Amino acid sequence: MFLCLSPFTHMFHPKTLKLYLQQEAKNTMLVSSHASFTLVFLYCIFFSAVALSLPVSDPELVVEEVHRKINESISRRNLGYFSCETGNPIDDCWRCDKDWEKNRKQLADCGIGFGKNAIGGRDGEIYVVTDPGNDDPVNPKPGTLRYAVIQDQPLWIIFNRDMTIQLKEELIMNSFKTLDGRGASVHISGGPCITIQYVTNIIIHGLHIHDCKQGGNTYVRDSPEHYGWRTISDGDGVSIFGGSHVWVDHCSLSNCNDGLIDAIRGSTAITISNNYLTHHNKVMLLGHSDTYVQDKNMQVTIAFNHFGEGLVQRMPRCRHGYFHVVNNDYTHWEMYAIGGSANPTINSQGNRFLAPNGPFDKEVTKHEDAPESEWSHWNWRSEGDLMLNGAFFTLSGAGPGKSSSYSKASSLAARPSSHVGEITIASGALSCKKGSHC
Repeated sequence: MFLCLSPFTHMFHPKTLKLYLQQEAKNTMLVSSHASFTLVFLYCIFFSAVALSLPVSDPELVVEEVHRKINESISRRNLGYFSCETGNPIDDCWRCDKDWEKNRKQLADCGIGFGKNAIGGRDGEIYVVTDPGNDDPVNPKPGTLRYAVIQDQPLWIIFNRDMTIQLKEELIMNSFKTLDGRGASVHISGGPCITIQYVTNIIIHGLHIHDCKQGGNTYVRDSPEHYGWRTISDGDGVSIFGGSHVWVDHCSLSNCNDGLIDAIRGSTAITISNNYLTHHNKVMLLGHSDTYVQDKNMQVTIAFNHFGEGLVQRMPRCRHGYFHVVNNDYTHWEMYAIGGSANPTINSQGNRFLAPNGPFDKEVTKHEDAPESEWSHWNWRSEGDLMLNGAFFTLSGAGPGKSSSYSKASSLAARPSSHVGEITIASGALSCKKGSHC
């Protein structure tokens, strides 16, 4: 049992893999007479897709689908069918339901962007966290958050009351889990926070994640059958390490040791949406290093977030992959908002950028670790962005419509930047009351 955590500890856990294959077979409606062939075939697909972090095969289909959802939301709002309609396609998918508490799993069908297929624990039981203390990294007790997230079966995890959970070590999640904080004020803070390492189908919704610290040089359990030695962690709020199909939505994040949300080491199929991010230096790192070329297939959607007070840089900082930054509200930065290195494709659409008052901090972008002769060929475009207080975006590479790489960095159709305020007004963890609209 005293084994180091390997990169494939979760990826090929038999129960987790079986659940994944069953879900894929269900989704594709494969007939039972082909079941044996199907499982072998899907096993090969799963191995290749996760190990190599392949990008979405046809990003334009993602664009078309989400464009349709946005238009439907706008049409319903304009016609006055629902007083709670906002034009935000994620929120309009579930927040109008007064019985949201009884229909929690509907949220899993509301994702957009590259992480839209993350189903979390939709197909499992609801698990209620009742004990915010007693965090044992190796032998977690039933009723605790750690006990829930390491289980092999899918679980939709909720909380029975307001609570603050101070973890002793990283919360290492198993596949097919949802953390759903609606209906309670749930804070994960004061210790190491959430790690999504080589697992798939994770939804994190409605949590306050802040003041996260480093942990490590100890044993931590990651499944009922396995625990291993962890070295020193970075102290991220949410660390995605080789993960896929991950959706972080409506969380409030601030003041962590390293990043608020970082995605590295071949992670892909990620959506970061409706979050409120404040009081932090290095906000969001997407891509491990300039030399880690496996991140060339990374695809991340950053949508409808509010980048608020006390932020310095990296909103996000990108490497190698494809990044769609759409309809976010940037009201504070001290150094820059969006940066990158190692030739990432950055597609900025319909955002609102309010520059700080200092005369030398107006630039939205930062091309890092390369001379202009090199970064001038990186594909960074700004389309429909609103620039306020002298903000400006330094374009590079091919213009809109002139490079096929932009299609790989497109995950939804942007609304006009003039609507950003109403789209992001409810960013962060919501205060949801049973029996009324959330």
